[in-house]
Amino acid sequence: MPSTTVMFNNIISVNPYNNKVINDYELDTSSNIQGKLLLANDAFKSWKEKEIKERTALLTKVTHVLEERIDYLSELITLEMGKPITESRAEIDKCIFLCNFYIVNAEAFLADDIIATDAHESFISYDPLGVILAVMPWNYPFWQVFRFAVPTLTSGNTVLLKHASNVSGCALAIQNIFEEAGYPKGCFQTLIINHYEVEALLKNDLVQGISLTGSEKAGKHLGKIAGERLKKAVLELGGNNACIVLDDANLDLYLDTMVKARMQNCGQSCIAAKRFIVTKGIYDEFLGKFTKKVKDLKFGDPMKPETEIATLAREDLAIDLEKQVDDAVKKGAKVIIGKKRDKAYYAPTILTKVTTDMAVFKEETFGPVAPIFKVDNLEEALKLTANTRFGLGTMLFTEDVETAMRYISQIPDGAFFINEMVKSDPRLPFGGTKASGFGRELSKEGIREFVNKKTVFINK
Repeated sequence: MPSTTVMFNNIISVNPYNNKVINDYELDTSSNIQGKLLLANDAFKSWKEKEIKERTALLTKVTHVLEERIDYLSELITLEMGKPITESRAEIDKCIFLCNFYIVNAEAFLADDIIATDAHESFISYDPLGVILAVMPWNYPFWQVFRFAVPTLTSGNTVLLKHASNVSGCALAIQNIFEEAGYPKGCFQTLIINHYEVEALLKNDLVQGISLTGSEKAGKHLGKIAGERLKKAVLELGGNNACIVLDDANLDLYLDTMVKARMQNCGQSCIAAKRFIVTKGIYDEFLGKFTKKVKDLKFGDPMKPETEIATLAREDLAIDLEKQVDDAVKKGAKVIIGKKRDKAYYAPTILTKVTTDMAVFKEETFGPVAPIFKVDNLEEALKLTANTRFGLGTMLFTEDVETAMRYISQIPDGAFFINEMVKSDPRLPFGGTKASGFGRELSKEGIREFVNKKTVFINK
């Protein structure tokens, strides 16, 4: 049974680990959707007039709600999409960190920028746009929403959320968090709707922009609709990140980071390491040590704290991953470990002798599969790294940081991490290039995405 089933007017949510029904959620009717849209627009009229200090004061209350309910919220994440409970708890902690970052910095980020010109006074003001539609994925059901919603609300907009159907409980819980913290009704609302209803919402004149985290296909479709109506869009799409390991990489210090870069969240992350490109001098040592670490990962009930690998979020995702690995094996790839599926579980898998014509190289693999390539040198590694239509991030491990830094401009991605896994951090902008999308979330850049950067020129 899939982890979500749409039955007439309901969404039935199923635990991917044990296939037990968690809950069922009634779909919003057309009149409900219209009512929420009107409420969001009405709420914006007064919300945009609030002082920044008033908005950040509510963010403080959000952190209190998250802290008080961290056990319940973590369990809800794990029940709905299956990740290990320790990672679910870390996700809520990261949301708290995000809120605290904007509590401290939002006022400065949104303050008028004074520009010296021949005017008596000239500056840039940052004014909110209105109702912003969010289409969010299931893999980090709280973090993905919070990293968009917190800066977007704090800059004075209101938000309508269409979350992935298999995390509908998380979606409703997020709305409850904002409302319990004291946000006015209509500032943040969850829509329980089918994906095909998003298009009509985006076309509505009351919606001023869209932020989508999801597939390349969805990004192209909704991005086209937004473009036709000249609406602001931020698209955070797929990734095919390379992890380059050079001969002088410190495996004793960074091997755990490399394993985490691929296997965290059972490999279900756009910024995961999806192609390991290793120079020949360290290849055998890396393969042996990496394989042992991956073998030692503990599979089990995701509600148990000792569990490190669980099922994927849905059985169809495991089936898709199985097809990608099968394609590689048929074309000559060697299976070191793994290549086993049981319903929604796909065993951590390591492949060698991978070539560029295989699906595991060309496509995004959304699960615990690590293709490993042997190359002669850094130049060859960088050439292989760039051989992708995606541009989310690259990570490189070496003791020679100075040499690595010379290649920063040659990495066409949205992020380049040296001796660290690619990850999102509230203090740094996050986003991609090419087929990985456009726009930025987080940091100063994120809070200034859904605003009118207005030039003001005054003479007396």
